[in-house]
Amino acid sequence: MGKDVIIACDFPSGGEALAFLSNFRDEKPYVRVGMELFYASGAQIVREIKARGHKIFLDLKLHDIPNTVKSSMAVLSALDVDMVNLHAAGTRAMMEAALEGLMRPDGTRPLLIAVTQLTSTSQERMRDELLIDLPLEEVVLRYAENAAKSGLDGVVCSPLEAASVHSRCGSKFLTVTPGVRFADGDVGDQVRIATPARAKELGSDYIVVGRPITRAADPVEAYRRCVREFVG
Repeated sequence: MGKDVIIACDFPSGGEALAFLSNFRDEKPYVRVGMELFYASGAQIVREIKARGHKIFLDLKLHDIPNTVKSSMAVLSALDVDMVNLHAAGTRAMMEAALEGLMRPDGTRPLLIAVTQLTSTSQERMRDELLIDLPLEEVVLRYAENAAKSGLDGVVCSPLEAASVHSRCGSKFLTVTPGVRFADGDVGDQVRIATPARAKELGSDYIVVGRPITRAADPVEAYRRCVREFVG
């Protein structure tokens, strides 16, 4: 599976998301539909983006008891999305139940990845607010191991942790990495970040890029720049 750039379509309405995607006439970029857009427009926006020919990463970060997650994943899988996620902190029982729920009648399913620690989380916040005293990287790796043992396809992690995740869980275990910014761009609210080129060097399989593309003066050129730097 080759590397790819996923655009985070964080818009407050379906109309704005579709207007943004209308800028892309020669490409059909992979699109992340997150909580803001999904809660604003519901399943219909997923269907409309899919009908336009885009792959979709539905980023809703499920975290609940195993049976609830299983039944919810069945609903999401029916939307014909390509990737979904949940929180690894929900334990292996929840992740295994999610896989069961995702399986479609024809034997296919979306990719399932687990969030380890959000890229806005620092060592200090994890220690002081979550009461986890272990090094942040070790927590990420343990969560990734649990996801791999549960049969998941990969994890969401910082680009800075991608190489370690591959070392611990294998080269085919996917690393989907937000927290990507251009070298000359604003870091926003991210803490653990890298440029597209650095993410490539570190072994990220997918990078998720939002504001550097969606808020660019020329979004198509910003996307193409990401592709040039990350995919080559």
